[in-house]
Amino acid sequence: MEVKTIVFDLGGVLVDWNPEYLYKNVFSDPKEMQYFLTEVCTPSWNAEQDAGRSWADAIDLLLPQFPQYEAAIRAYFDRWTEMLNGPIAGTLDILREIRDNDQHALFALTNWSNETFPFALERYEFLQWFEGILVSGAENLKKPDARIYELLLNRFDITGSTALFIDDSLPNVTASIASGLPAIHFSTPEQLRADLVARGVL
Repeated sequence: MEVKTIVFDLGGVLVDWNPEYLYKNVFSDPKEMQYFLTEVCTPSWNAEQDAGRSWADAIDLLLPQFPQYEAAIRAYFDRWTEMLNGPIAGTLDILREIRDNDQHALFALTNWSNETFPFALERYEFLQWFEGILVSGAENLKKPDARIYELLLNRFDITGSTALFIDDSLPNVTASIASGLPAIHFSTPEQLRADLVARGVL
C-alpha cells in the first residue's frame, strides 16, 4: 500500500547521542569509563528514565552502591547535554527532503526521558517539523512494549497499514511490525535512502 505517514525514531537515527561523548572527559582511563557505563550507569538503568523514572530517583538508587562514583553518577543528568553530538546529517537530509516534498505526514516516536527531552527541543529546530512527537518518558511506557505503538496510532489517528516506522533498534522494529506498523531497521542514512526509494517515498 502507498505510504502516507513516516514515523522516525530520534536517538541513533536523527540525533547522535552517546554517553561516551561526556565520559571520555570525565575519566582519563578508557577501561574505567567502560566499566562505569556497563556496571554503574548501565543502559538498563538509563532505560528506566526513558520509561518515566525520575532522574532524582535514578541517582539516589546508585549513590549508596557506588559512593566512589558520586560525581560521575550525578554528571549523567547534570551534564547530559554533553552526550549530544548534533544531528545525523544524512538522515536529517532525508527528513528535510520528505518535509519539502509535502506528500507524507511526519511524526516521531522516541524512547527518551521526559526531563531531558526539552534540552533536545531547545537545540534542534528540525524537531518542530513533526506534526507530533510521542516521548516514552511522558507516557511511562517505552519501546518495544506493544502498547506504545498502539498509543502512537491512536493519539495521532495514524493508519498503521499506510505508515512506516524507522528505528535503529531491531527489537523495536520487530515489535512495531507485530503491532501493525510496518518498519525499517535503520543502520545508515544511505541504507535508509535506498529503502525509502524502494518503497516509493523518495
